[in-house]
Amino acid sequence: MLTLSQFEIIRPAYESSQEETLSWLIQAHTQSEAYTQGKKAEQIQPFTLNLKQKLDHVACKPNRIAKRGHILSDFLHTEWEKMKVYRLEESSFGVDLTTRSKIFSDQVEAAFEQFYPKSAISPNHLIHVTCTGYVSPSGGQKMVSQRDWGEKTIVSHVYHMGCSASIPALRLAQGALQAESCIDIVHTEICSLHTNPSLHELNQLVSQSLFADGFIKYRVQASCSSEHFQLYILHEELVSNSFNAMHWKMENWGFALSLSQEIPALIAQSIYPYLVRMSQKSGFTIEYILENALFAIHPGGPKIVQSIQAVLGLIISRAAVQRAV
Repeated sequence: MLTLSQFEIIRPAYESSQEETLSWLIQAHTQSEAYTQGKKAEQIQPFTLNLKQKLDHVACKPNRIAKRGHILSDFLHTEWEKMKVYRLEESSFGVDLTTRSKIFSDQVEAAFEQFYPKSAISPNHLIHVTCTGYVSPSGGQKMVSQRDWGEKTIVSHVYHMGCSASIPALRLAQGALQAESCIDIVHTEICSLHTNPSLHELNQLVSQSLFADGFIKYRVQASCSSEHFQLYILHEELVSNSFNAMHWKMENWGFALSLSQEIPALIAQSIYPYLVRMSQKSGFTIEYILENALFAIHPGGPKIVQSIQAVLGLIISRAAVQRAV
């Protein structure tokens, strides 16, 4: 049986309340549009008012997200000429992907250095998970080389799989445990690098109001103790005919995320049959799971959480874990 333990989190250097973030987005989109039109921000007030109305309608509200962590100080001010990424007086979207990738690389290398001080014991296998930047050699590979662990530590990458990447990462670890006794999984996500204030569409405003930055490391082993999470079953499925609902594509400025309004409905219609099939592999009945389990639902938006809660008939206390995250 797989067990997960030794969780370590690195908080981003900066935090902003959701209210502050939404205010910053309004000013950034306004400045970007002003640059495009060749005007000053104060000259396009109708655009700003319209944008605010759109955000009020589609953005995740401050009562849903308390704070968002970010590695960039850009989100703390609107002095565009002093920004690292969002220099909106020079471009409608800020710096290009090359510059953003360099920032990603530096931040990830620093995270690995913090996770693995020089006194750290090397794992047999290191799995690096991310969808917000790709550089070779990766931060994990550089750290293993610098520590002279290359003869005893394998490095694998699980990239560009979005929020679901934890499942294939665990599946990779599960297979590797047949030959290795100690596996570390490290997630490094820097979503704040991939905002584009020149994109004013509703689906862009949704995604820009949701995601933040974070780093976490945990250990996967076959041993078992009361201090470990025990993993009973890994089960994942692709929802039929859902490929147009979500995109994560590389552009010249960064990574572009698109989220369809259909996502909550697609999940709602699929979640119960999914749980039935998962329960058949787990050794627990669907009735037992629904009556006894705590559901840590990935907070991809309030409508997703509410839809799952309604379909499965979960009382609030049993779906409360993700609300406190």
